[in-house]
Amino acid sequence: MPRKPESPESSEGRKKPPRSRAWRVFGFLFKWMAVLGIWAGMAAGAVLVVLAFDLPDVSTINHFVRRPSLTFVSSDGQPIATYGDQFGGAVELSEMSPWLPKAVLATEDRRFYQHIGIDFIGLARAAWVNLRAGRVVQGGSTITQQLAKNVFLSSERSYKRKVQEVMLAFWLERRFTKDQILTIYLNRVYLGAGTYGVEAATRRYFGKPSRQLTPHEAAVIAGLLKAPSRYSPASDLERAKGRAEEVLGNLAEAGYMTVEEARAAGRQPLRIALNTQAGRGARYFTDWLADAVPGFVGFVDRDLVVVTTLDARLQRAAEAEIARALARDGEKANAGQAALVAMTPDGAVRAMIGGKDYAESQFNRAASGRRQPGSAFKPFVFLAAVEAGMRPDELIADGPLAIGEWNPRNFDNVLKGQITAREALARSVNTATVRVAQRVGIDRVTATASRLGIASPLRRDFATALGASEVTPFELTAAFAPFANSGNGIIPYAIQEIRDGEGNALYRRVGSGPGAVLQRPALAAMHDMMQAVVREGTGRAASLDRPTAGKTGTSQDYRDAWFVGYTADYVAGVWIGNDDGEAMERITGGSLPARIWRAFMQEAHRGLPARPLPLPPGSDAPAVASTPGASGGVSGFLESLFRRAGTPSPVHPSQPAPTHDPRYRPPGFPPVADN
Repeated sequence: MPRKPESPESSEGRKKPPRSRAWRVFGFLFKWMAVLGIWAGMAAGAVLVVLAFDLPDVSTINHFVRRPSLTFVSSDGQPIATYGDQFGGAVELSEMSPWLPKAVLATEDRRFYQHIGIDFIGLARAAWVNLRAGRVVQGGSTITQQLAKNVFLSSERSYKRKVQEVMLAFWLERRFTKDQILTIYLNRVYLGAGTYGVEAATRRYFGKPSRQLTPHEAAVIAGLLKAPSRYSPASDLERAKGRAEEVLGNLAEAGYMTVEEARAAGRQPLRIALNTQAGRGARYFTDWLADAVPGFVGFVDRDLVVVTTLDARLQRAAEAEIARALARDGEKANAGQAALVAMTPDGAVRAMIGGKDYAESQFNRAASGRRQPGSAFKPFVFLAAVEAGMRPDELIADGPLAIGEWNPRNFDNVLKGQITAREALARSVNTATVRVAQRVGIDRVTATASRLGIASPLRRDFATALGASEVTPFELTAAFAPFANSGNGIIPYAIQEIRDGEGNALYRRVGSGPGAVLQRPALAAMHDMMQAVVREGTGRAASLDRPTAGKTGTSQDYRDAWFVGYTADYVAGVWIGNDDGEAMERITGGSLPARIWRAFMQEAHRGLPARPLPLPPGSDAPAVASTPGASGGVSGFLESLFRRAGTPSPVHPSQPAPTHDPRYRPPGFPPVADN
């Protein structure tokens, strides 16, 4: 029997609801989104666990590890420079000027007391400001985040570090109160010039504790947080003031003061405490000493105060005169660098200039720059001869001279025939000087220089007699000190005492030295001849209102110019030249260096009475020393030395001719420009 067709009504009743398929799709998506969400949450949790395991030890927040500081002071106790990290001690918020935390909060984190370590409102505001500006002009890190980064994390820019910073910020907010977080931050933040914490910074920049800060001074300190070096008042006071004006404006915007009060605060004077009374150039001196301190006290594991021999007044005078001379004459003379060393006759360093500008170059030319001294080396040649019996009025031949392929000539190319030893040194006569070195022997000359303090290697040829071997300004100046102290050898020194932070003396200098290196007759003769240099010779520009002696020096092609001299109170040396050895425009030791030396020494002797150059007790009778290998004894040696003026004599028997020395190379040493 055929089936009866279904009615339309019954067919429609059996159709599924039209929304069932949509619900099925939605359910499918919801289920897998939930699964993915769970997995994503588990993955994020795993990442956080891994990052948490990699977090630093948060228990170290109350342990401040820093480099020990070295504080150098001048001989009268004035600070010169500080190396390492300075920490002024922890201070509570109640012990600070109230303007200091207010200035920091107004500038760095105004919602500090409202957020939970992360300021989402601040982040949104910073993002909007940066978007409108088209660049990053505002950050969104809170003080809590900055503390987490400064104390526990590196400055690495990565997502890992940022996530860890957020985690630590939340931990800090749970572990400490807001006041405690702010206190730790203000005591640990870096504020430039090696200072950590507001107490060290306020003492460094203003010479006062943080509780005494004015609103203007507090604004300067708060302004450092953006860029400690850039806004340091010690390096650029005007820039620091400009930044402080911005901070004062933030204080007004935050409601801590009115606009009128902010403007009035900005008009308050800023008195910056100078870090040094000795001038910026003193950094050459302190850099030189910083490397030497461990040699006196061993491993440096605590804060130290190093009492130096530096005279702040003389250091300023030296720096000012070098700057003035190079500004006046340097460019036209093609003289780009300078060095100066001054010390007392017993070797205490009173001033040291290692270059024209420490900011441009930290290389210490005074202590480490080896240059040819030219005729400034000649006193050692004549001293060796004087000790062998030569007298200042003895005659020496000033005539043509040939040593192998080398023909030393005088600066003015004039041969005077017979001249006295005094005139030969005073007028810096090269041919006469080489003849003296020939008869005495170059080994005796170099031994004499070494005995007085020249430590650099000296060439074993007769060009050394004219200053061809390189020395430093420091050692050459120190080698002149026995002339100024009655003939005693010295060990130059620059440290008097080293103390720890508790005031305990770890090192104290006790005077010592090698004893007498010059006898009275030889010293009297050298005083005579080197006073003639200043009185009537190449060093006339260095003359003072008191007994003065010294020697000029100029190296090949005017590459170096020197004046080294002494009185009864000070020994000083000046070098002028270029780092690359480029020739200067006819600058000689008797010109610019002698004038600098004179100006500095005038200031050094201000208020001091004139005194004669010192001599040890005894007789001024000429010392007669035997010379090995000289025929006819001492009298024969002197006769051969000064007998036939203008006639070349054979080289001293104890000193082989340089051309026979396998190490010898004809130096071609040109005239020494000592006029």
